[in-house]
Amino acid sequence: MHRQLATVAEPSRRPSQRDAVGEDATLKKQFGIAGTAGTAALIVAATVMPAHAVTYGTPTISLSAGYLSGSVNGVGDQTVAVTVGQSGADASALTVSASASSKASVAGTGDVTVIGSGAVRQLAVTAHARGYTNLTVKVTGLGGKTATKTLSYAASAAVQNPADARYFSGASDTSAAVDVGGGYTVVADDENNVLRLYDRSRSAAPVRTWDFSSQLGVTKEVDIEGATRIGDTIYWTGSLGNNKDGEYKAPRNTVFTTTVSGSGPGTQLAYGRSYKKLRDDLVAWDTANGNRYGFAAGTAAGEAPKQIDGFNVEGLEFAPGSTTTAYLGFRAPLAPAVPGGKALLVPVTNFDQVLAGGAKAVFGAGVELDLGGLSVRDVRKNAAGQYLILAGSWAADDNSDPYALYQWDGVPGHAPVKRADLPTTDPGGWEAIVEVPDLNAPGARVQVVTDSGSADLYGDGVEAKDLTHPEWKKARAAWFTLN
Repeated sequence: MHRQLATVAEPSRRPSQRDAVGEDATLKKQFGIAGTAGTAALIVAATVMPAHAVTYGTPTISLSAGYLSGSVNGVGDQTVAVTVGQSGADASALTVSASASSKASVAGTGDVTVIGSGAVRQLAVTAHARGYTNLTVKVTGLGGKTATKTLSYAASAAVQNPADARYFSGASDTSAAVDVGGGYTVVADDENNVLRLYDRSRSAAPVRTWDFSSQLGVTKEVDIEGATRIGDTIYWTGSLGNNKDGEYKAPRNTVFTTTVSGSGPGTQLAYGRSYKKLRDDLVAWDTANGNRYGFAAGTAAGEAPKQIDGFNVEGLEFAPGSTTTAYLGFRAPLAPAVPGGKALLVPVTNFDQVLAGGAKAVFGAGVELDLGGLSVRDVRKNAAGQYLILAGSWAADDNSDPYALYQWDGVPGHAPVKRADLPTTDPGGWEAIVEVPDLNAPGARVQVVTDSGSADLYGDGVEAKDLTHPEWKKARAAWFTLN
């Protein structure tokens, strides 16, 4: 048995100097210590334990989304959060990069930028061509250990003035937008009943969403096409028309309200009330007035809504200085229903009571506006009572026909004035005005959003509304300077 480093003296005698010297020599021999280092070396050898080697676990990596959309020459495109970690290592010691691309012509590994050094990093992609690629995102930890995730990336084509373009992802068929302050807007989609809150300054997914289908008592889309706000109440209207196959679908004959609380990113919506007979009231009113606008014929079975003599509502805004009379803006029909006909607005003089208590709608005389043969795709006013009308074709769901912005004072009989022609070379049809600026201010700018549902965004022949992944669906919001 090995002798202990410390010995206990026998009670009968104290250890002598000779004993100590002998003990020291014996221990030196036992531990293989030679020379004059003596007792100090012996103490070190006896007290220092060998250190264990540090071990590191396999790194972990997760993405905030597995699918991402960008655009060629995009400015401020959406990013993905990458969360990494490794047992035994600080997150700052880990590196994140793209290690492979399935189609480098769209975006290669060198086109991936990772920002940040902590546990959560932001990953951005610069696109070079329209199309798809799968990017392998790799985290490298200590000990040379790695882990990967795949990011499926889709890039849309370059557009005019990309610095003024932002993309609202999650849906592609934007049909109405309402400003809620703080640089945020609530956007409706005509393919579902989900309302989405977006930061107007960023290409991003919605901050939050609301779906009031259950409160509305519907399982199909209301086909929301117009909206306006009075105080803390937002009024929404369906198209009121048949579907594209000429079939009557009851959910489309819906107008409803939501109540707003908060603003900006803290905006909340609560369901208010609904009314489901406005289409019937309009047809009865027009019939009683000699079928001036052909509403009965436009709503007949088999009649598609987007015809020059069809029936389709796409705009909603209150009359000047009023909280009771609201204008319904018609995409179809034109008045008269011939090429070059005028755009039609119909005032509902008790619109507040229609929603508040279910009163039958009462109408004023139709307002016919010369928009150069175009119809109403949206109408919006500001606090100063300045109106901006988004004019487009009664037919086109894309950019194949002209679009323009007209200023108006909201007074029947007063002519609107064109302020801008909108570009039609890029995908999507212009559909919604977010907010009206001071139209008398030099260089006034307005943000307009597209309905991109029918657009082939990525060059594969698939319409945006039919894309499998909602992250790849998107609508373009662009800023324009008015003349």
